[in-house]
Amino acid sequence: METTAEQNEAAEADAGSRTALPRRLGLISAIAVLIGSTIGTGIFRSPAGIALKVPDEGLYLLLWALGGFFSLCGALTLAELAGALPQTGGVFVYLREGWGKLPAFLFGWSELTIIRASALGAVATVFAEYFLRLLRVDSPRGVHYVAAGAILLVAVFNILGVKLGALVQNLTTGAKYGALVILVLAAFVIGGNNPAPPPAEPAEVPAHTTLVMFGLAFISLLWVYDGWADVTFLSGEVKRPERNLPLAIIGGTLAVIAIYLLANFAYLHLLDIPQIANSKLVAADTAYRIVGETGVKLVAIAVMISAFGTLNGSMMTGPRIFFAMADDGLFFKKIASVHPRFKTPHVAISLAAALAIVFVMVRSFEQLTDAFVLAIWPFYAAGAAAVYALRRKRPDLPRTYKTWGYPITPVLFILAVIFLVGNALVQDLVHGLNDNFAYYRALFTGSKLPYDSSGALLVFAIVMAGIPAYFIWNATHSKRS
Repeated sequence: METTAEQNEAAEADAGSRTALPRRLGLISAIAVLIGSTIGTGIFRSPAGIALKVPDEGLYLLLWALGGFFSLCGALTLAELAGALPQTGGVFVYLREGWGKLPAFLFGWSELTIIRASALGAVATVFAEYFLRLLRVDSPRGVHYVAAGAILLVAVFNILGVKLGALVQNLTTGAKYGALVILVLAAFVIGGNNPAPPPAEPAEVPAHTTLVMFGLAFISLLWVYDGWADVTFLSGEVKRPERNLPLAIIGGTLAVIAIYLLANFAYLHLLDIPQIANSKLVAADTAYRIVGETGVKLVAIAVMISAFGTLNGSMMTGPRIFFAMADDGLFFKKIASVHPRFKTPHVAISLAAALAIVFVMVRSFEQLTDAFVLAIWPFYAAGAAAVYALRRKRPDLPRTYKTWGYPITPVLFILAVIFLVGNALVQDLVHGLNDNFAYYRALFTGSKLPYDSSGALLVFAIVMAGIPAYFIWNATHSKRS
C-alpha cells in the first residue's frame, strides 16, 4: 500500500487548503477513533429493542451478522475512496468529487441540522443515565444537564488539540473493548451463578416477527454498527493516509464485528430472547448472572467509559465536515478557522457542541438514534456509489487499495440501505395517513409515540429542505463575491 513521492505531492495539491490541519494521527490512533466511535452505547442498550422486534434466536443472530456484513461492505468500499482522497471531510469529499456540490452540501446540511447533534446527544444521554445511576440519583431532568456537561467537556478536549483528543480516545477504546472481552470470557468460563433479575416494567414479547419489524430492528442495529465511516472525516489529519486509512477502516470494522457477535453469543448463553427483550441493560443483566450486583456496577462503569469515548470520537470527527464545507465555499468561511495555537477547527467544534446541547435538552434517546441513522446512512450509500463515478471520471487518482469484490460489494451495501430507508418510509406513510398529527405532536413534546415509528418522514423533510438552502446560499454567496 505504498505510494510514490509524486503521488503524495499530487494528493496534497488536490487537497488544497484543507491540508491546513496538520497530519498527527498514526495508524493506531485512527483505528482507535473508528472502534471508539462505533462501540458506544448500542451494544449495551439496543439488544432489548432488537429482540423485542425480532423474538427468534436464529433471526436475532442473523440480523446481527447481516448488520456486520453490510457494514463491512460499506467499509471495504469507502476504504478505496479514503486512500485516494485523503482530505478532511471524508464522505463530504467523496460526494463532492463523485456527484457534485449539491449532494455534498446536502450531507453537510444534514450533519448540521440533524445528524451530528443527534449522535452526540444520544451518546451523552446514556453516559448521563449511568453516571447518575452510579451516584444513585433519580433525576430525569438531571440526565439532560449531565449530558450537556459531557458534551461541553469533550468539546474542550478536542479544541485543546487533536493529540489530546486522540489520547482520550485510545484510553477509552482500550478500556471498553477489554471490558467486552472480559464479559464474553466470563460468560462462557464462569457461567451463570445467579438468576436473571426480573424486569422493572415487563414488555409483551410478540410470538413472531414480520418483514416490517425486521426492517425497523435493522435501524436500531445500524445505530450500533455506525462509526466505521467516522475516521474518514479526519482523513486530512492522518499520517500516511494512502496506507493507514484503508488499514484502519477495514481492520477496525472487522474488530468491531467480531466483538459484537461474541457479545451476543454471550448474552444468549446466559439469557433467553424474552429476557433480553425485557432488559434495558443486557450487559449488566448478563454480568449479574455471573457475579451478582458487583458485576452490574462494573458494567455501569464500562458503559460510562464506552459512552464517553464514543462521545469524544464523534466530537473529533463530525466537526471536520463543517470545516470542509466552509473550506470549500459552501458554508461561512469563519467555520474553517484553525486555532493559531492548538491547530484544531475550534469554531466547527464549538458549533457542533452548541447544537448537540440544544438537541439533548429536548429529545429522547430513541428519537435521537432513529433520526441519526435515517439521515446519515443514505449518504453513506451515495458515498459508496461514488466509487463507480470516480473510477470513470478520475482514473488518475492514486489508488493504493481497491475495493475487494468490486463491483458487487458496493451494490450489496447500497441495496441494504435502500431496504432500510424504504421500509421506514412505507411504515410511516401507512400509519401517517391517520396518525400524523398525534405522531408529530408526540415527537416535538417528547411524549410516547402513538405507534412504532422511526420518524422517517420528518427526517427526510429536514434533509430535503437543504435543496432550497443550497440555491439560496449560492445566490447570496455569488452576490457577495
